[in-house]
Amino acid sequence: MLLMPNKDWHWEFNTRYQQLSISLGSEMEFLTPYKTKLLIPDALGMTEFSVEHAKYYIRLLEILPKVLHISDAGVVQTALNATAAHFLLKPQMPKSWFFTASDECVFCSTGKLFQLNCNGVGVLVLVVEDSLQAATVMLLSKSCALSDTKTLNQFDTIKVMHNRLHPLRKAKQVVAA
Repeated sequence: MLLMPNKDWHWEFNTRYQQLSISLGSEMEFLTPYKTKLLIPDALGMTEFSVEHAKYYIRLLEILPKVLHISDAGVVQTALNATAAHFLLKPQMPKSWFFTASDECVFCSTGKLFQLNCNGVGVLVLVVEDSLQAATVMLLSKSCALSDTKTLNQFDTIKVMHNRLHPLRKAKQVVAA
């Protein structure tokens, strides 16, 4: 079952865990992975889950089940984290140097899936924000080692130039006669 937003939803900073959370009513709280240093100042208090947030979240609820084979709970978790990342994380500068360039030009838009290749390993990412030349993407794979000392974990975000986004390949079906 997919959770649909209502008037009781709001963002708040969970001081116990030092992470952004969303209150989904009086009985339920969803903890995002986003810590203080990543958040805009407005996210450090209580912020409404606005109509704009709801539209973005619902759009992802429509897109994600078509492109990812995950449970409804996984879809909700991914959509809530992407919504938080889109609206409440500080802007980032591109860090494209960690990833290999693609030979193909891609059409980038919010909600699309791509692969990033780092140190010979491909990881799955979701576009959470798109601009003219770069995109902020959220890691859907478990982790991505950027260097010996720096690793991205699932749901972390990074901004990259569009030329680093590799299109996903669909398995070709060969029919032999």
